[in-house]
Amino acid sequence: MSLVCNSEAGSVTYDARSLIIDGQHKILFSGSIHYPRSTPEMWPSLIAKAKEGGIDVIQTYVFWNLHEPQQGKFDFSGRHDIISFITEVQKQGLYVCLRIGPFIESEWSYGGLPIWLRDIPDIVFRSDNEPFKTEMEKFTTKMVTMMKAENLYASQGGPIILSQIENEYNMVEPAFHERGPPYVRWAAAMAVGQQTGVPWVMCKQDDAPDPVINSCNGMNCGETFAGPNSPNKPSLWTENWTSQYQVYGGEPYIRSAEEIAYQVALFIAKNRGSYVNYYMYHGGTNFGRTASAFVVTSYYDEAPLDEYGSIRQPKWGHLKELHAAVKLASSALLSGDQTSISLGQLQDAYVFKVQSGECAAFLVNKGPKHATVPFQESSYQLPPKSISILPDCKKVAFNTAKVSAQHATRSWQVTQKFDTAENWEEYKEAIPNYEKTTLRASALPEQISITKDESDYLWYTFSFQHDSNAQSTLSVKSHGHVLHTFVNGVFTGSAHGRHRNESFSLEQTVTLSKGINYISLLSAMVGLPDNGAYLERKVGGLHEVRVEDQDFSKSSWGYQVGLDGEKLQIHSDSGSSKVQWSKLGNSDHQPLTWYKILFDAAAGHDSIALNLGSMGKGEAWVNGQSIGRFWVSFQTPKGKPSQTWYNVPRSFLKPTGNLLVLLEEENGDPLGISLDKVSITQVCGHVSETHLPPVSKWLVQKTQNQNNTKTKLGRRPKIQLSCPPKKSISKVLFSSFGNPSGDCKTYATGSCHSSNSKAIVEQACLGKRRCSIPVSLQKFGDPCPSISKTLLVDAQCT
Repeated sequence: MSLVCNSEAGSVTYDARSLIIDGQHKILFSGSIHYPRSTPEMWPSLIAKAKEGGIDVIQTYVFWNLHEPQQGKFDFSGRHDIISFITEVQKQGLYVCLRIGPFIESEWSYGGLPIWLRDIPDIVFRSDNEPFKTEMEKFTTKMVTMMKAENLYASQGGPIILSQIENEYNMVEPAFHERGPPYVRWAAAMAVGQQTGVPWVMCKQDDAPDPVINSCNGMNCGETFAGPNSPNKPSLWTENWTSQYQVYGGEPYIRSAEEIAYQVALFIAKNRGSYVNYYMYHGGTNFGRTASAFVVTSYYDEAPLDEYGSIRQPKWGHLKELHAAVKLASSALLSGDQTSISLGQLQDAYVFKVQSGECAAFLVNKGPKHATVPFQESSYQLPPKSISILPDCKKVAFNTAKVSAQHATRSWQVTQKFDTAENWEEYKEAIPNYEKTTLRASALPEQISITKDESDYLWYTFSFQHDSNAQSTLSVKSHGHVLHTFVNGVFTGSAHGRHRNESFSLEQTVTLSKGINYISLLSAMVGLPDNGAYLERKVGGLHEVRVEDQDFSKSSWGYQVGLDGEKLQIHSDSGSSKVQWSKLGNSDHQPLTWYKILFDAAAGHDSIALNLGSMGKGEAWVNGQSIGRFWVSFQTPKGKPSQTWYNVPRSFLKPTGNLLVLLEEENGDPLGISLDKVSITQVCGHVSETHLPPVSKWLVQKTQNQNNTKTKLGRRPKIQLSCPPKKSISKVLFSSFGNPSGDCKTYATGSCHSSNSKAIVEQACLGKRRCSIPVSLQKFGDPCPSISKTLLVDAQCT
């Protein structure tokens, strides 16, 4: 069913129809999987699941600030090993789209640019600026040279068929005025001059100069893409967002499988789209401090493969059917002439015919209601906002709104509670005052320039004389993200900004003592910005501090980069021994406290996550590796944490004696933490007689018709249930053939119900990892001849 990819591609060119690989036009489905957002141990499974889902190409960014954290010093180890990642893609027979950038945005800290670029004199990022162009070209050349050395370009027999330079530059180009267009032309010429032997793209770049291809990003490219800027370029969609990234304080965005499939089919039918990439196909985890400002640690968890690498249904399965249906029509799509026919006020047909007689059609209903449309002397039922794909212009193989793929329920099972105080130890971070800081400034330091992204934290301290014991007003204005205030070593309050509105003010009443008072202000960044023009000018930290009417902004300040615990690396085995830990106190939990505990890994193969729902804000490490920032206390408008569970890859763990260390900025309670298994525990199918059979059956019928066989094909809609590896269906929780009400989330038996529904399903499914049950009167009988039947099955996997 799926396209067989030979990743040793050979020549890659293009024309108006598509990319041409070894002389063959291709329709390609691509999926974004970013190597540093997962682990090398996960890569083979992620790529295999993508391939099984009908993906032909794996697309990834290149992360400059990971690979060159210090100028001229490179890191390609572990999760940064891009060569091993691409080699694994090749091993599994898929292609690669390499988005070098090197600016990538990607909700990645500083858009992937290394922080040391800020220190280069006279630099202006992403403009016709010689210092920036020099560094950008150096890194681009470094990456291309690495790929060539490993023979990874298709022109060398490797898997890389496409590369990208820059990223969505059109969004900021007007801000650079006359410095913008020359930079675009330079970047394109520099990339093409690398002589990779494969095409280059610029996404969201209408003025991409030949031979660079302009491509579309967004959710609705079938509706919004103006098309290639040259008649000999193909229509490519480099980012079809499968959901959206989530920020702290924001609700998750859920994009349905039906909506994604509709937009893909429309792009292919209307725009003759020949390359569609899902951003993300697997989002993964923003380990460490890699997420950009206010972005949560979990990344695109709603993608077809979730954060842990498990198949997310029905999105994965529905798109797999879509890919198969499009591939059935690929010959006509790539070779045929396109015509558009109006079938109604909101209905159209896009027809592709080849002189040899091959024909494929896409019947589009843009309206909010069901529609019956005539097409080639037949009548077709189209659900609201849906597209039917007819690979032979006669029979419908797939409809974007009819989901036959199973639904799956992910659950968390507690395997270990960390609720015993005796097992915890704590270390209270010292609160520095002006006299204990050694770095001085005559005005408030700018945070990003001072910290250089070595820490989220910058201490600002000052002291002043007060003539009495009294209450006073402390006012602070900040460009940072979070502020914690301490007066004479005592915590007095916190404040924070939010995504898209990062600056904020704090005003509080504080108690001052007669004599010298010490004010210590801890400013915290929750990731660096990742977009916008003049990124090198972005600032963070405090910009005004007042006590009553006195402005201390221009006073003498002492400052300290980072926390003592960070400098000592007490999150690691070796660093942990450098400080004196104490048993967990019985008093209230104080801000700026480190906690540590040892734990054993949970048995089995299920994914593992830490439930940090009892904590406030900070960062967590397992065996010295950061699993990311947490900010449980910043809740969504619905009163829930933006993220509660934090991924702990199995490769981070030892069988026993694992070290968990947490930095808690607020007053979270570590006794509420648990270690949980994450797994798919229920699978459900909901299919009616009006649904379509699996696309594979369409292919079988077509083959048998060609062979003039009269075998009964059994082209019936089916429920196909599948448990994760090493699990099987242990119980049928619900089964009804008739007119059950509800869906896979909530259901009940309707007025029409076949009494043997459950027994038939149990016989077909119990004890098996996979089972298939056709929606069949022959199998279930006909409890109510006057209505159309539906089968709804919910089953447990253990």
